[in-house]
Amino acid sequence: MKFVETIKNIWKIEDLRKRLLTTMLFVLIYRFGSFVVLPGIDPTALSALHNQTAGGLMALLDMFSGGAFSNASVFALGIMPYISASIVIQLLTIAVPYFQKMQKEGESGRQKMNQITRYLTVAILLFQGPSYLVNLSVQMAQAGQSLAIGFNWFTISSTIILCAGSMFVMWLGERITDRGVGNGISFIILIGIIARLPGAIVQEFSSRLNDAGGGLIVFILEIVILLAVFMFAIMLVQGTRKLPVQYAKRVIGNKQYGGVRQYIPLKVNAANVMPIIFAQAIMFIPIALIGFRTDGSGAFARAFMDNDGFWYNFVFAVLIIAFTYFYTAIIINPVQMAENLKLNNGFIPGVKPGKKTAEYIDTIMDRITLPGSILLAVIAVLPAFARLAGVSMGFAQFYGGTSLLIMVGVILDTLQQIESHLLMRHYDGFFEGGMRIKGRSGAMAY
Repeated sequence: MKFVETIKNIWKIEDLRKRLLTTMLFVLIYRFGSFVVLPGIDPTALSALHNQTAGGLMALLDMFSGGAFSNASVFALGIMPYISASIVIQLLTIAVPYFQKMQKEGESGRQKMNQITRYLTVAILLFQGPSYLVNLSVQMAQAGQSLAIGFNWFTISSTIILCAGSMFVMWLGERITDRGVGNGISFIILIGIIARLPGAIVQEFSSRLNDAGGGLIVFILEIVILLAVFMFAIMLVQGTRKLPVQYAKRVIGNKQYGGVRQYIPLKVNAANVMPIIFAQAIMFIPIALIGFRTDGSGAFARAFMDNDGFWYNFVFAVLIIAFTYFYTAIIINPVQMAENLKLNNGFIPGVKPGKKTAEYIDTIMDRITLPGSILLAVIAVLPAFARLAGVSMGFAQFYGGTSLLIMVGVILDTLQQIESHLLMRHYDGFFEGGMRIKGRSGAMAY
């Protein structure tokens, strides 16, 4: 059997075996820490917090932390503050010349930017820590427990513990990247998402068994649809448009260079999951500003609190399409691509080098980004359709949105790295016939 043979080959490679075992060890440490409750917190009084994280934005935060948020764990703030800081620094490299200069300095500049990202992460944690404790106090009060929040030793010590916990999670992610398999930060988010999948499946299966009239058949149909959506997300992540490039012949001495035809892979969804993250942050603003009102004048707020409603999902989809164009424009620079082609004596057949090439690449990117953004918006709103079809809240989250795209992207990247180790040792990859796994970069693994 091909799969069993591949597992044996993986185990034969000492370096890959050590990397996999190291990754598993760090994952176990992370999962253990997500159940270690903050000192002074009664775990039996967290029922209201569990209910708060059952849906909406809080459910997404709890999913990314692997349940640590709802457990009031030392890892409650998770890796998201570091992700937020990374996004801010990435945007600053577009707008601020100082960060642009550092980006061009190579490895030394990258180390400086990583250090600034860590400092910004600590600043975000020092703000989010007390905010989390205030919310925790409100939720525990609903369960009949009091929690002293203010400028006292409990608040200070708990904030320090929460900050240290998140920085430790970040450290684990960096160690997985250096000594394990895959991108450590992304892998930790993946583990947090997958940790909730078995419970969601069991809950959905139990609820369907209690339904009269074909509940088991409906559950099997849900699984089939979930697998179909998963395959659809894989195609979206891997989808590319090949742009032909011709390199002119050059003769240097007695050797001839160039004269070959290659392809530039332009991704259909170059922005990956970032538009969904930005759009979700924007969708939460009206709720925070207007408040959770229940009278008639709060109809606007209620419309944007209803994740299954038409207007919420319509505006959400429009924002995703807009942010896809925005983020693609940030990370794809047609002018720079045209200059690189010109410097390497390359050109697009039928298009003049320089400005015309940049305009041509920009036009192609606009054309392929439109269907990519629409498909991304469709995946983002699929959980709402799943809930309307009767799927439970926890299980519906895996039918689309940020969680599905992160799962697909990280799994593909990890398998691609494992396959690279196999191919370097002259073993077969995961598939026969020379087929290779593509990661989110769109490049083949060799």
